[in-house]
Amino acid sequence: MSTQQEPNRVLIKTLLHHEHDGAASFVGQRVLVGGWVKSSKEVKKPSIPLVMDNGFDHEIKNKDVSCVEILQSRIPLVRSIFHVLGGKSYVPRKKLEHSHPLKPMIPQPSTVYLLLTDGSCVSSLQVVVDSSVAQPSNILATGTCILVEGLLGKTSSEGKHFIELKAERVFHTGTVDTDNYLLSRKRIPLDMLRDYCHFRPRTTTVATIMRIRNVLSFATHSFFNDHAFIDVQVPTITTTDSEGFSNLFKVTTRDRKADKEKLNTIYETEGVSLEVVKAAAKEKSNQVENLKRSESNREALAAAIQDLRKTNELASHLEAREKKTIGASLKDDKVDLSEDFFACQTYLTVSGRLHLESYACALGNVYSFGPRFQADKTDSAKHSAEMWMVEAEMAFAQLKDSMNCANDFVKYLCKRVLENCSQDLKFVAKRIDNTCIDRLQQIVSVSPEMLSYNEAIDVLRKVEDKKFETNFEWGIELTTEHLSYLADVIYKKAVMIYDYPKEVRPFYVRLNDDGKTVAAYDLIVPKVGTIISGSQNEERLNIITSRVNELGLAREKYEWYLDLRRNGTVKHSGFTLKFDIMVLFTTGLSNVRDVIPFPRSYGKANN
Repeated sequence: MSTQQEPNRVLIKTLLHHEHDGAASFVGQRVLVGGWVKSSKEVKKPSIPLVMDNGFDHEIKNKDVSCVEILQSRIPLVRSIFHVLGGKSYVPRKKLEHSHPLKPMIPQPSTVYLLLTDGSCVSSLQVVVDSSVAQPSNILATGTCILVEGLLGKTSSEGKHFIELKAERVFHTGTVDTDNYLLSRKRIPLDMLRDYCHFRPRTTTVATIMRIRNVLSFATHSFFNDHAFIDVQVPTITTTDSEGFSNLFKVTTRDRKADKEKLNTIYETEGVSLEVVKAAAKEKSNQVENLKRSESNREALAAAIQDLRKTNELASHLEAREKKTIGASLKDDKVDLSEDFFACQTYLTVSGRLHLESYACALGNVYSFGPRFQADKTDSAKHSAEMWMVEAEMAFAQLKDSMNCANDFVKYLCKRVLENCSQDLKFVAKRIDNTCIDRLQQIVSVSPEMLSYNEAIDVLRKVEDKKFETNFEWGIELTTEHLSYLADVIYKKAVMIYDYPKEVRPFYVRLNDDGKTVAAYDLIVPKVGTIISGSQNEERLNIITSRVNELGLAREKYEWYLDLRRNGTVKHSGFTLKFDIMVLFTTGLSNVRDVIPFPRSYGKANN
């Protein structure tokens, strides 16, 4: 037995990509589209007159029914007259006695106009659904999902829609609980949407951001593939603090509750139990309250209060001791980790560049693209606990090679977005930031301003019309305020700053000949600040060993990294692009959490 096969679903982007010319070729075709209702309107048709089906003609045509019977059954007055005049012998037919009610009310027919979006583009497709095809109440609500088949035709009225789909059949309807569906409301702020990450991609703004993000992601892999880089997945769980001074997420399977019970066992062995002391304090508190209510002597009450105070102090002391002991149990080298999943303390990785070095020393040019983690509680618009990074490492490469590659990479990304996201960028320019396209074009066509750290400090010192929060002393870390002022106000374009003081860069960066600065750089772009940080890494064993000792890092955790200098060392350099910040730069938004699909920040991990 064969069944009729449904046509393949067509993306709305395919139908509307060239809406004012190419779309005409689709007119008259039968297509299947699916998506979510963005907006809707119902238009009622003229009412159909109701007809009374009284069966009168049928009864007249029935030969067994006389005219007298019909008159009696239809006209009560005639029936009464016959009854008075002696028509007792006549019994009217019961089938003529029953009433003939009106037929049930027919719902007023209507036509529903839907704007349907499937996430493939900014534009929506107008879908016209007659009430005979689908019940209007099921498809009108914003967010309703439908799969509909019909004929494409030109719209009957003038407007921004050139074609529309006239529905012939609805295959699927996913209804919406309008009372609880967030997007039933209009104009929801982006910060509120962060608490509903499972729904926010249905908004036009977030859907647009995700399409741009997708193009940037694909372009990342294309760039490195075109330049003969090999993709290497670095570990998410590591024993090494790649930066040397990061706030790390610790990885453990240890049960805090079990640790607490174990600690209580120790206290009980010592004859002191926190739980017992707390129970005693509660009992003594009740005694004090009873003494206050009774007329006991003041001496007894004072003694009870003094006893309660000492018990509370003991409870506080034990509680502080417990927190300190449990906290210490999760710190390095202060607890036996033999019962943990790993035999040593592990972390979520902050950076994959150290691990990439080992592959660069074997494969040449390598890169990695993935999430990195920092347990930073700062509520910064440019930071999230989990952010995606693009990291590259090149063997036989020095600082200048890394700077050139980083610059080419950013130009390539901007160019690809301009070429492939024209409609999305128009929406961004209209709704979010009208300078976004010009910014991207400037990155593509204009080279960044090159400044050493010393030159950047000198330039900022000469600024007279701006009061900075930080005084300019050599060796300070340039803040976001400083960098933004250089890119947005002074040079009005991208700026690349290099040769930073060694104190503000990771331990692995190559020390310059002056002994004070290192071969590191930042690429700063208007609107968002630092987008790339890069460096030439230290290949000299004696110098990097002294840096590890100087910063007080646990030497044993970096032995594998030092091995790369002991065996087949090579000059190498690389960089890290903050991918989420790149999306932020492209879209012109102000908070990085609005361009991350599921943002994680201090105290917030909703789904």
